Amino acid sequence: MFIFIPPSESKAFPGDAAPTELGSLVLPELAETRLALRDSLIRLCGGPAQDALGVLGLSAGQAGELAHNQVLARAGAAAAADVYAGVLYDPFGLPALRGRGLALDHVLIFSGLWGVLRPGDRIPHYRCSAGVKLPGVGSVSAAWRKALREPLAAHVGDELVVDLRSGAYAAHWQPGANAVSVRVLQEYQAGGRTVRKVISHFNKATKGRLARALVESGQHPAKPEEFVDLVRDLGFTVEPGPEPAKASSPTPLDIVVSEL
Repeated sequence: MFIFIPPSESKAFPGDAAPTELGSLVLPELAETRLALRDSLIRLCGGPAQDALGVLGLSAGQAGELAHNQVLARAGAAAAADVYAGVLYDPFGLPALRGRGLALDHVLIFSGLWGVLRPGDRIPHYRCSAGVKLPGVGSVSAAWRKALREPLAAHVGDELVVDLRSGAYAAHWQPGANAVSVRVLQEYQAGGRTVRKVISHFNKATKGRLARALVESGQHPAKPEEFVDLVRDLGFTVEPGPEPAKASSPTPLDIVVSEL
């Protein structure tokens, strides 16, 4: 079983550690694409600040991110588990899970700059989301759709994929039928009736809790129906989601929560 998660805009600063070695990251055959994107991002952020802020979708108050991007090739790096933080990552607790020696290589983090990462892969602080179009490279998403197609298919093989990514990162690589896509719905009472809707905070936090529970279970379901049984055993309310677009699409599932 593989667990796919998105990155986070919130990131720590690794400090004076050694920089990233592109060939050491998962799927080293992606090194050429990673280098092209990284070098384009460095050049962009070394040019006119207003242009770079516009391309990256940043405000003037976030101009400090440009300085960090300019030194990506030599910036200190740390395990992705220690760099990413935020609403999904805090309940997931990757640093603590690594500290306990739990296997995490089946967790894959999708990234606008790096494509895909294991929690143990060493990266610097950076800023580059999936929607960015870099000079000389073009759409980051398009670059990864092309580069990831064959290497990631070979890496995943016929194992079950649990897809917890947001839409922008889900577009980088689409698993086949032996996969589940998870949506989180908050259920509450309003005007005397039961209402369900997607809320960002519940969605991210619940996916973090689910990912942690899956890792701690040590179980590796092989099929969507086995995954559903496991999730229910772990105490989550899971129901069938909307009908998939086609038979070869992942099985949509809804996790229903009332509170965190």
